[in-house]
Amino acid sequence: MRQFGDGSAITHGPTRLAERALGPDLARGAMLLFIALANSHYFLTGTPRRGGFPLDGSHVDTALRWLIPTFVDGRAFPMFGLLFGYGVAQIVRRQEDLGRPQVRRLLWRRAAVLIGVGLLHGTLLYVGDILAAYGVLLLVGAWIVWWRDGWLLLLAAVMTVMVGMPSDGSLATSTDVPTAAELPPDLLTILTERPPAQAFIALLGPIGFIAPFCVGLWAGRRRLLERPAEHRGLLTLCASVGVPVAILGAQPVALALSGVIDTPSTATLEILGPIHDATGVFCGVGYAASIALLATRLKSEGPIVRALAATGQRSMTCYLMQSVVWTVVFTPFLLDLAGTLSVWGVALLATGTWLTTVLIADLMRSRGVRGPFETLVRLITYRGLR
Repeated sequence: MRQFGDGSAITHGPTRLAERALGPDLARGAMLLFIALANSHYFLTGTPRRGGFPLDGSHVDTALRWLIPTFVDGRAFPMFGLLFGYGVAQIVRRQEDLGRPQVRRLLWRRAAVLIGVGLLHGTLLYVGDILAAYGVLLLVGAWIVWWRDGWLLLLAAVMTVMVGMPSDGSLATSTDVPTAAELPPDLLTILTERPPAQAFIALLGPIGFIAPFCVGLWAGRRRLLERPAEHRGLLTLCASVGVPVAILGAQPVALALSGVIDTPSTATLEILGPIHDATGVFCGVGYAASIALLATRLKSEGPIVRALAATGQRSMTCYLMQSVVWTVVFTPFLLDLAGTLSVWGVALLATGTWLTTVLIADLMRSRGVRGPFETLVRLITYRGLR
């Protein structure tokens, strides 16, 4: 065991559960609800549609077509990208006494297992998998983790601007219906349609995560989420600016999807969709800062906080469990409910799925059991280290 310059002890292996900070785990656990809400509605097949939502339905459906684009779609994933970068910074900090070549090799191992699990997950369960994209991002991230702060923040700013450039590729305004890769009619389609679709997502997905990843690296160097009481002013600024900017940036799309305003022209949507996506980066920062500040007020963890933190500690496992539900419920040769459920029905399903994973994670916590996929990542990443 060694010590950092600030006197904190380190070991060569992963952080023990008892040593983990509450803020990041609480953020992961709570935001997995938003991940469930974001992923599930894209399976619905009703038309006309936009942004992954059928545009008919009840008043509750209409309200959800405003709420989800405003607070969830394109907002939760940037926060996880930030936390991913933050976690990488933690790994580097704990392992820096081994020398940079050792740390880079460790990060490459982690990237390899994320790519492997992600590609299998995307082929067998959920073609929108982001784990493989994280792995590809980490292959590059292993080279930029020692960049100076200014270069990290500059890259984050440039990529945010690029995401916000006019384009017809925003999911927030897309009229596309689910593809055969998403709703395969048979096993053969799974094996033929999903691998190329997943490879495409894995290679292009990192573009949308680079900005929050770089911000996460920067924040991790300063331990902002681990020591929120020491950085209250900065976190308050991030929360009070990031979330409102994201809410405002979402309104043109959210109001159109909910029918409050007429749907803009195609040319206008090609501007508004990317703005929706780019402001989501601000929301990811704001959400992470808000939950870190909340963690400072939770002096004694109650059962709800413990359960959410346990879910965050097993976020990869819980994320994969969600995909099992989507597969069973929406696959045409299984329950085939993609054309039956409404927007509110899918939101209820997503919430129930998340609550179930929270209960399972808390049960695992009470029995001292790590998540199986977290264990797999740790075994491969730290194999052979002393």
